[in-house]
Amino acid sequence: MSDTPAVPIRTAATVILVRDGAEGLEVFLLGRVPGMAFAGGATAFPGGGVDPGDSAVITLTGPDDAWWADHLDADETLARSVVVAAARELFEETGVLLAQVRPKDVEHLEDVAAHRLSFAQLLDDRALRADLLRPWARWVTPPGQTRRYDTFFLLAASPEGQHPRLLTTEAHAGSWYPPAEALAAGHRGELALLPPTVAMLEELAEVPSVEDALVLERRVHTVSPEIISAAGEPLRIRVGDREVEAIGVRTP
Repeated sequence: MSDTPAVPIRTAATVILVRDGAEGLEVFLLGRVPGMAFAGGATAFPGGGVDPGDSAVITLTGPDDAWWADHLDADETLARSVVVAAARELFEETGVLLAQVRPKDVEHLEDVAAHRLSFAQLLDDRALRADLLRPWARWVTPPGQTRRYDTFFLLAASPEGQHPRLLTTEAHAGSWYPPAEALAAGHRGELALLPPTVAMLEELAEVPSVEDALVLERRVHTVSPEIISAAGEPLRIRVGDREVEAIGVRTP
């Protein structure tokens, strides 16, 4: 029996924020600070851990809890918490709020991020625009890693009139990219992209517009990728019958 202690798996929500650009669909990516313990220096989608407060009672527009549970491969309580966490993390990191905007919302952003004000308190009587969200994927970090996450990826249509900003200390840059251009920038050595980000960008490169993305019928199937590269090689994983290679990231 191994003496290595089990690494706890933390539930997380990652948001693929999309808009229609001049040449088609665009995604918003953050350049993470190099010193971060997880994915430091990589370019990734906004997101973070699901917190206990994300289970607070909040009115959601759009699909009901049973729909989210079915499409996220989760029970209703977890599915609802993931939806709320995705919206909260998006607000904390970019200022984009999936709800009716009020003038002082951004002033309260630091209070929400520091847990001095709950996301439910910020929303007050406003409904969360879950109709702007869609399930995309669910990846569980494979065993043997020092940090493990059960990460739900949700696509979010950027609300009209709102523009993401770089508001988190965990990132040093934030920009919109056509998915194919983000992949090309990675191959040019300008971005470092982990396998999940590469996989999502490859999928989104085939989607012409936000409308097309929102009408896709995606039921999430939980997957745990297998690392198939050796130490020092470009990080490569197998997920199902698909192989995905990171860009600018080597296997530890």
